[in-house]
Amino acid sequence: MTTCSNGGCALPPPRAAGGRCTAVDGGAPTSRGDRAGVPHDSPSSGPGHEQDTGRAATTRSDGASRHAHAHRRLGAHDGTGHDHAGHHHGVTPDAQARPLALALVLLFVFLVGEVVVGLSSGSLALLSDAGHMLSDVGALAMAWWATRLVRRPASEQFTWGWRRAEILSAAVNGATLLVVGLALAVESVRRLVAPPPVAGGPVLVVAAVGIVVNVVVAWIVARANRSSLNVEGAYQHILTDLYGFVATLLAGVVILLTGWTRADAIASLLVCALMLRAATGLLRDTGTVLLEGTPPGVDLDAVRAHLLALDHVHAVHDLHAWSVSSDLPALSAHVVVDDSCFHDGHAPRLLDEVQDCLAGHFDVEHSTFQLEPAAHAAHEHGAH
Repeated sequence: MTTCSNGGCALPPPRAAGGRCTAVDGGAPTSRGDRAGVPHDSPSSGPGHEQDTGRAATTRSDGASRHAHAHRRLGAHDGTGHDHAGHHHGVTPDAQARPLALALVLLFVFLVGEVVVGLSSGSLALLSDAGHMLSDVGALAMAWWATRLVRRPASEQFTWGWRRAEILSAAVNGATLLVVGLALAVESVRRLVAPPPVAGGPVLVVAAVGIVVNVVVAWIVARANRSSLNVEGAYQHILTDLYGFVATLLAGVVILLTGWTRADAIASLLVCALMLRAATGLLRDTGTVLLEGTPPGVDLDAVRAHLLALDHVHAVHDLHAWSVSSDLPALSAHVVVDDSCFHDGHAPRLLDEVQDCLAGHFDVEHSTFQLEPAAHAAHEHGAH
């Protein structure tokens, strides 16, 4: 049985421990405003903003407006990576950009060679594959550019910086895979019904070279942070292209040995199925982030149960969890506590217990808590 370091919560941890709170805010109370997640190092931080103090609480004796706020920040929102209590999330954007840039160069060189061979041999299959390769090059270029955007610092207009750029890039990559997969599926069915002549020799050679190139590129991109949806989107593009070349190689062998040209269309349909599977996974994950759904692995019922197990805590409402980017989950909640906590000075200690409970049991990068007396319920509109 694991308990919170300051006592009170006696529930076992459902996840690996995260870090400790390193920045808190005792600002004016808000209900949903904390959800904007203003970084503590952004220009919007006011003169009275406290950083790296380890604890803070604001208590007011004017009845229902007595609150205490706590913000937990474990790394600047500048897209440069962050770690807490020895636990590191992701890698720096530079470390992600280098593998993507190298992979981009290799694929572009191969694309040019494939177009030259396709034009010289008159192979429509090679030219069609070159079109698919062009989408892969575009996907890698967009992923690389997104890693540059996330380095931009936070501002008053973009309080989280450009962290969502990687999510948008991954979403576009997923949509591209979906569109290309559907288009190739339609063309594959057409060729299955009326198979055109296919030159097996050039297709076989280019497919063999393509396998080697894509294995190298996949290995390079795998060295980046694949927990980033942006990198994962580019990686899925490369994998589907690798599968495509393997299928093309096998189809080329069948065509050379038997002359059965429908093998090319059947191989293409198998690749299309893999592309659609990868696309739906990317669109599902990016859609969850963009719609501010609860991050995978964060059980809000468990969070609520842990907070309610603390002494002096009566209720938890307006509990929200979402992701700013692939590696930056956030959480906010209103915590109803004993009225006496605001009179006897216990609120700061209770605030520490709430923070330690979340930090000790849940791996959440940024959290905001609002402590409030039970009498404040009459001033809450739409609480849930």
